[in-house]
Parts: sequence; structure tokens; C-alpha cells
Amino acid sequence: MIALSLAEIAEVVGGQTHDIPDPSVQVTGPVVRDSREAGPGSLFVAFVGERVDGHDYAAAVVEAGAAAVLASRPVGVPAIVVEDVQAALGALARHVVGRLGATLVALTGSAGKTSTKDLIAQVLGSSAPTVFTPGSLNNEIGLPLTALTATEETKFLVLEMGARGIGHIRYLTGLTPPKVGLVLNVGSAHIGEFGGREQIAQAKGELVESLPPAEEGGAAILNADDPFVRAMASRTKAKVILFGESGEADVRAENVRLTDSGQPSFRLHTPSGASDVTMRLYGEHHVSNALAAAAVAHELGMSADEIARALSEAGSLSRWRMEVTERPDGVTVVNDAYNANPESMKAALRALAAMGKGRRTWAVLGKMAELGDEALAEHDAVGRLAVRLNVSKLVAVGGREAAWLQLGAYNEGSWGEESVHVSDAQAAVDLLRSQLRPGDVVLVKASRSVGLERVAQALLETGAEGEVAAR
Repeated sequence: MIALSLAEIAEVVGGQTHDIPDPSVQVTGPVVRDSREAGPGSLFVAFVGERVDGHDYAAAVVEAGAAAVLASRPVGVPAIVVEDVQAALGALARHVVGRLGATLVALTGSAGKTSTKDLIAQVLGSSAPTVFTPGSLNNEIGLPLTALTATEETKFLVLEMGARGIGHIRYLTGLTPPKVGLVLNVGSAHIGEFGGREQIAQAKGELVESLPPAEEGGAAILNADDPFVRAMASRTKAKVILFGESGEADVRAENVRLTDSGQPSFRLHTPSGASDVTMRLYGEHHVSNALAAAAVAHELGMSADEIARALSEAGSLSRWRMEVTERPDGVTVVNDAYNANPESMKAALRALAAMGKGRRTWAVLGKMAELGDEALAEHDAVGRLAVRLNVSKLVAVGGREAAWLQLGAYNEGSWGEESVHVSDAQAAVDLLRSQLRPGDVVLVKASRSVGLERVAQALLETGAEGEVAAR
């Protein structure tokens, strides 16, 4: 964070100083909410959670070198006391962002946000200092904490924005007003919470409504291939740039194909030129993510060749998102267990089919959460797609939704031992331990609450004789 005195911070957040001998002391380190991350010059934000009260760690963080605590009550050590810690954190982020010279890029969408954010960060970072959201810290706490890591040297600040309802993105853009806004797609993720795709589109479109007009440099990057997103052009005064495979897209891909290992290759076209891309990531769905990143980078002044080079070198920065690891015995494990929705599940299955040509493929799949009334039909559809893609073995893990996954596969023609329903992650590990053969490819994917990353982790732990060892 840019250096600010405790007195300045208190004024920005509307707080009172307590037990601070010298208000001119500066916060020169990071703003943190985890007491273990506190260090010299840091500011510790004391949240009260369901199980842990951050105020209980106030003395420890100051002993570790923190300049002060942002708290909702006096804690006996240097503190800035406010009525609402979360609101104060947001106000501090808004103040710091306003003093930066960085260009703020914000993105949202139903699927692919984190992977696309990581691509944008790597492409822009190849040309200038760039700060970006770590992992999926895209809410009202994670977003301001990320923004506060920017410094005077930061040229680009890339922020992922999530939403659980109408008004959430509007709130986030109020904390960190973007100049460039990207909307990836409107899909089924969280449809149970929102109530329908129209409501999701309404919420996601709040991003483009927040952008400055075109004459002030505002730019809305929209997916030409998604009708809900493309319609958002009418909701912004910013310059509109379309990306996608549509011939009308300003930034588009041609000659899309997958390499033998399942990595996308294509010809990138931009308004200023074209260049070839072969990605290190796996799955054709990354083409759309790459085009979105390219559109942002082109708008911010990078050439087609520079963008293509950066996209071809970019890797995965966030865990459990199409992480591909090959065991010593030749078994390939694809850990995509961070989260799942119908669109990402289908994309992962297609990637598995491409990666597993000539090999036995396994899809270890679990529940997709927050789908509301569409839940059973969507699980049925995923099971059917696994059969159509000739996935060798489907292992559906968990309760009712997993049973519908397996039933969809059965009704599509998966009989005998081609598909199976097991109760939990350990049962899946036990099955795989007994049946995996060298050279097999295994995809593991479900919503985060299912915890199927345990299956992938177990598969990667091999015993002395090469057997799979479960945690």
C-alpha cells in the first residue's frame, strides 16, 4: 500500500484513534485480515467471524510489528476504532485507489473469471507492473484488500468481481471504480440464488454501467458470442469492444484447434494485426478467456504480437483449476475441483476428451451447487454429455445430484461398469486405486463444497510400489 499515517487513515475511515502515542506513525506494510500475515508496518483488520474474533489477536499482531489495528472496539494496543470495519476497509481502498495512477481493470461473469483474470494479469504484467486479485478473493473484503496492495509503481490493477445478487457489483465498483470493464458470460452459476439468467445479466451488467464515458477513456469489453452480454452495450456510455469467435467481434479467433495434448491453438485477430497463439493451458474453453484478455490488453496499448507471445507463455496461477499433473506411472490427473457449474463442467469434459485421445479417460464428478430448480436436469445433461464424448469411466460422487449424473449417463447408453455412483470421496479413491492403469487420464471436478480436491490429491500420492495412497 502507499504509505499513510495512522492519523490520515483515521480521517479517511472516520475512525477514532486509541492507544496511539504517535499518530504520525505510517503504515508502510500490507493491510491484512489474517494475524499470521502481520509484520512490520502492517495494518491488521479485526473482523468478527462466526468462530474467530480478530480483536483477540490485536496484541499479537502489534508485537509482530503491525503499526495498528483497524477495530470496532478498543483493544489495549494502537487502534483505529470504527463503527463498521468492513465499510472502513472499503473507504480506505477507495481513497488509495483514487491516489494511484494505475488503470483499473474489472471483470465479472458466471464462469471463467479467475482463469481470465490470471491471463489478463500475465499479459499486462509482461509490459508493466501489475497487481491482481489472488485466487478468487472477489468479494467485499477480498477486493479492497487486493486494491490496497497496489503502490505508486503499479500501472495496472486487475480486479475480479463476484456477485451473489443484484447490487453487489455496483457496491464493488463504488469501492474501486474501473476504467475498463469486462463481462465474460451469463450462465447457470448461482442461478438458484439469482432466480434466472435475466437477473444474473442484470447483476453482471452493473459493471459496465459503472464505467466512465468513452471520451473519458471508459471501455466495456463484451462477449460477442453471448446474447445476454452483448445486450449490455446499451447499458454503458463507454467505448464497446466485442470479443469472441463471431465474425463481428473486434478481437476474435480463427483456425481454432487443440493440440494432441489438449492445448488450444488459434490465430488471434485484433484491430491492429494478427498473430498465432498456442496456449499452455488445457481445454478449448480457454480460447474465449484468451480473447477476453487480448481485448483488454489491446485496448490498453499492446500489439497483437506482444499479446500472442504473452498468452502463449501464460500458465495457471490459481490452484485446482485444470491443474494437470502426470504421475510416474503415466496416469494424468486433471484437478479442476475448485468449483463447478454446467458450463464449466461441460468445458472440462470436452478438455478431458481431447487430452485422452487413444487413452482411457475417467470423469470423477460431483454436485454442482446453487442451481435451484434446474439442478437435476443440469446434472442429467452432464452425465449424458460424458457418454456422448466417449468418456471411458464416469464416477459420480455424493448424494442426490450425483445420482442424477450417473442416471443421465445410464439413460444415454452407459451400462455395465462404464458409470458408477459412489457415496463419497474416499469411496472414489478406493475405486480408482483398484482400477486405474498406467496411461489413464482422470478429471476431478465438482463444486467447492464437495471437496473433491481430496481425490486428486490422493491420486498424486503414490506409495513405494506405485499404488495410490489416500489421505
